[in-house]
Amino acid sequence: MKNQNVLIEIENAVASVRLNRPTAHNGMDFDMLDAVLAAARSLHGKRDLRAVILSGEGPSFCAGLDFKTVLGKPAQAALGYAQLWLPYANKFQRWSLAWRELGVPVIAAVHGNCFGAGIQLALGADIRIATPDARISIMESKWGLIPDMGGAVLLRELLAIDVAKELTFSGRIISGSDAQALGLVTHVADDPLLQARELAAEFATRSPDALAAGKFLLQEAWHASESDAASAERHWQRVLIGSKNQRISIERNTKKSTQPFVPRKIRD
Repeated sequence: MKNQNVLIEIENAVASVRLNRPTAHNGMDFDMLDAVLAAARSLHGKRDLRAVILSGEGPSFCAGLDFKTVLGKPAQAALGYAQLWLPYANKFQRWSLAWRELGVPVIAAVHGNCFGAGIQLALGADIRIATPDARISIMESKWGLIPDMGGAVLLRELLAIDVAKELTFSGRIISGSDAQALGLVTHVADDPLLQARELAAEFATRSPDALAAGKFLLQEAWHASESDAASAERHWQRVLIGSKNQRISIERNTKKSTQPFVPRKIRD
């Protein structure tokens, strides 16, 4: 049976990925976890794609782990616990980290509740747009846990460690506006989906290879040594210079050409 917990539509080379448990505020259960991972896999390698927008159906983006449903399936819960012994990123961590592997901008449009697993999914996006009154929390401490779905990897790129610690220790709920002031959210907007689509359209005016290389470069270099970051710059620039889409970029800027870009050559 097809998993309906995530809906995927592709229009104008933009993939809309929508969490679809609206009556549960898109709380994450095992079926939704599997559906999100399947959605990321299904978009992997689509080199004509230009952007991905993550959003949630109904009143919330994602209210976090659905504990009642998850604990009601003890065998699956035990298998999930066993994932903690894997020597590589487990399926719970890939809930967020898988989106960083796609060679296109990923934008999260956040509204309503965005707790725990929800904020960690949003952190896996490249850009987060939230309503001013969105309710956002790194809520795991409420349940006696830590943010373990990629949280340690993702928070360090956005927040000072003292701010990340305070939000982790307290599990406090903050608004979208407060999250933006802290750097947890990129933009606030009354209609995050509309602004996400506008951003995707703006990005589509640039070379898809430049965007992929820029994304991978920054993720690789952000916490690397100066030498390794400079090495990553050289590598990605070598990949781009003289490529078809780089030549089209020059034509579009110097001769006002309207030639369309070709599908991205850089692989996910």
